[in-house]
Amino acid sequence: MAYVPGAALLAALVVGCSAGTGTDGSAADSRPGGPTTSPAAPAGKYRTLPDPCRSVTHSTLKDLLPGVAELPEDQQENAYAGTASLTYDTDRRVGCTWKSEAPDSSRSLSLDFERVVSYDTSVSDDDRADEVYGKKEAAAHLPSSASDAPSDAPSDSSSPSGSAPSDGKTDEGTGGKSGDGSTEAAEDLQPRVLDDLGDAAFLNDLLIQAGSAAQHRTVSVVFRTSNVIVTVQYTEQPALSTEIPDSKELQEKAQALARKLVDKFGE
Repeated sequence: MAYVPGAALLAALVVGCSAGTGTDGSAADSRPGGPTTSPAAPAGKYRTLPDPCRSVTHSTLKDLLPGVAELPEDQQENAYAGTASLTYDTDRRVGCTWKSEAPDSSRSLSLDFERVVSYDTSVSDDDRADEVYGKKEAAAHLPSSASDAPSDAPSDSSSPSGSAPSDGKTDEGTGGKSGDGSTEAAEDLQPRVLDDLGDAAFLNDLLIQAGSAAQHRTVSVVFRTSNVIVTVQYTEQPALSTEIPDSKELQEKAQALARKLVDKFGE
């Protein structure tokens, strides 16, 4: 008779151990596959880049590079074709440059397209591109207010001889042949952030003054659209050292081209 309770006790212990093991196993099995990883940040909108040398129409180039129209027809075609920048990964960065010579001045135009890719799964391509763009804007040292603007705009009569100031100094966004000279006009042409151009944009305007040599002005428009950063640089150098490139004209044409490029990326 003592054997039966012992057998029952042994059976109870076995059942209890099995139940305990089952409980632990169920807890372990209920975990969703162990450690989990956050999903990768979304990739940027653009996976490739367009050909910059084919991104500007002949009519636009004719307006930006007036000297080309004076060339023989075969040379015009070569000038309008542009010169591609040397790059090693055309899916990441491409560029193109055009130049023209006219009796009164020479002009050049350059485009740079950079596709930003984030290799950090926690940072999207767009966010990384925004960081890269932000560094470019910071490096431009845009005036923070009107008080940062130069008080006087240069003019053709800035010195008795009409020559440019020396020492290779630069002046920013200070007018040109228009000779307006008003504070309001000068402020309107200052380097600045641009609204309604891509996701973010700014304009820089540098007048290079180097001794008695002819001055040249370069207007740059930089904008970001998703994970691509585009830089437009438009430069004019008059034939005479007494001439100052017109800031307003260069800025208007550079911005007009930048807006066309925004539309092209949006196609």
